Amino acid sequence: MSISHAPPGSAVPDISETPRREVPPPVPHLEPIVPASSRRARVPRWLRRTTGPFLLLVLWQLLSSTGVLTADVLASPGRIAQVAGDLIADGSLTSAMTTSLQRVAGGLVLGALIGTGLALVSGLFRVGEDIVDAPVQMLRTVPFVGLIPLFIIWFGIGEAPKIAIITLGVTFPLYLNVYAGIRGVDAQLIEAGESLGLSRWGLVRHVILPGALPGAMTGLRYSLGIAWLALVFAEQVNADSGIGFLMVQARDFLRTDVIVVCLIVYAFLGLLADFIVRSLERLLLQWRPTFTGR
Repeated sequence: MSISHAPPGSAVPDISETPRREVPPPVPHLEPIVPASSRRARVPRWLRRTTGPFLLLVLWQLLSSTGVLTADVLASPGRIAQVAGDLIADGSLTSAMTTSLQRVAGGLVLGALIGTGLALVSGLFRVGEDIVDAPVQMLRTVPFVGLIPLFIIWFGIGEAPKIAIITLGVTFPLYLNVYAGIRGVDAQLIEAGESLGLSRWGLVRHVILPGALPGAMTGLRYSLGIAWLALVFAEQVNADSGIGFLMVQARDFLRTDVIVVCLIVYAFLGLLADFIVRSLERLLLQWRPTFTGR
């Protein structure tokens, strides 16, 4: 093996100074991070939510079929479905639902106006709190059901006492939640609004009311539940129409199937009203990201 030598006087290239082309590092393979909530079985949520009631219904039918639950104690689901169809066919259930919805709507509107108005006066002004809060707290501790005889004396036996008892039941939850929402607004937000030159009305409109809106929506949902509870008591006293009237008639004739149908209607209407308020809450509170569960 021969080694060639460069002739004398020629320049020998320096190998160490020869530029080398850098090889880029290999690109790592990135895998998307999937949240734990998305790695679960992809079962539709509506199916998961209906599993519990469906299993309860199956158990109920099984107990009725085996004679553990007799008809005079609790009618079977099949019998209740048949009775509900008969009540819908003759129009009695539809008429009762319309009357009850009108009563709840009237009491809810009046209670919302009164409760929200009192909460604004008491929450926005210290003088208003000194004047309004103490009487409201006193009346809140009085059971509204116990006022039914007094309302009958005051307003008679027509629609007025029924709407009045619903109004009273709606007022206090809304007052408490709206008042707590107003007083729960961060004071630093108020200071920031004042530093930006907002007037008092501007603070109320752009800072205080949006901050109190989550509490108001919670109070509205709670008030709806109280409204249906008050309706049950109101329609069982001197009523000649409504779902409660059907329940009183069914009680007199020992018709447990009709009673259960009326209770299911109450539950369905309450669930529907809560769904409407929750949809309204998602629409009005889009600016507030919250934890939705995993």
